[in-house]
Amino acid sequence: MTGCGKEETPSVAIATTEVKPIEWKLVTSWPKNFPGLGMAPERFAELVTEMSNGRLNIKVYGAGELMPAFEVFDAVSQGTVQMGHSAAYYWKGKVPAAQFFTSIPFGLNAQEMNGWLHYGGGMELWQEVYQPFGIIPLAGGNTGVQMGGWFNKEINSIDDLKGLKMRLPGLGGEVLKKAGGVPVTLPGRELYTALQTGAIDATEWVGPYNDLAFGLHKAAKYYYYPGWHEPGSTLEFLINKAAFETLPADLQSIVRVASKAINQDMLDEYTVRHVVALDSLLNEHGVILKQYPEEVMAKLAIISKEVIAEQSKQDPLMKKVYDAYIDYEAGVRKYHLISEDAYSRLRQ
Repeated sequence: MTGCGKEETPSVAIATTEVKPIEWKLVTSWPKNFPGLGMAPERFAELVTEMSNGRLNIKVYGAGELMPAFEVFDAVSQGTVQMGHSAAYYWKGKVPAAQFFTSIPFGLNAQEMNGWLHYGGGMELWQEVYQPFGIIPLAGGNTGVQMGGWFNKEINSIDDLKGLKMRLPGLGGEVLKKAGGVPVTLPGRELYTALQTGAIDATEWVGPYNDLAFGLHKAAKYYYYPGWHEPGSTLEFLINKAAFETLPADLQSIVRVASKAINQDMLDEYTVRHVVALDSLLNEHGVILKQYPEEVMAKLAIISKEVIAEQSKQDPLMKKVYDAYIDYEAGVRKYHLISEDAYSRLRQ
């Protein structure tokens, strides 16, 4: 008691426990901070840090910093790192079914892919494909319809593809092979030198925004469209399942929500940047823009169906994904004939 008759409020020692931030590593298949592809994981990491109030911090490494571009899948699977950002068709040698989750020739566009993955059962199939490897996949961006590629000769008939060495990954490369060409898989950072030195005769990468950044217009004369081989290329976040399961529920949700935000953000950015970059390529650098002849496209479409059907028969899991994919595609294509496609035709 005090002298004035008032009771003192006892002092209470409040114990504070500082939570140590969780530190993750994320490796990519792209050059560090490369426009579009390379910035997506950077923005993802920033979002996660901000939304978690610093409880989960993700350090991003570009291709070649910790490991080569095509070792991302194994690194995440083995737990060497907690996350990766890449493209699923790079892993066709390990799991052929993975190719459907990037893009297939004459397949789904970006809007259709997002619909299939998030509401059409595609994501559940993707999880099943990666489950044996201890990896959780999440959609991590989309480039939209890509360009057909860079060439130093005109493509006037299907015969012009015979003997052509072209950087073309995934099922698109298998289609080129059946058409008589020679598909080559190279990481992006090697494309300019390979094209300039003649190690390859042609290459595709993404589209005007990224192609301009790599300077591909300095090594090839003709720029062909459209990207029949990749009409809506989805990128992926790969997460080590064991590492993910150690996170509390709220941090797991933050990772998932951030990936969805980046998935849309990349498509939005490419939609704008491609326009500006194409104008620069044509009007400042004198690139010759050409459309693939209809005869060539028609033949490639036939070969594509044959290749995908043949490969699907050789792998039960790929067949399962293929059947689900084409079932969804049939429905969405029918609807888009009277919606998206119809509007595009009328707008012309």
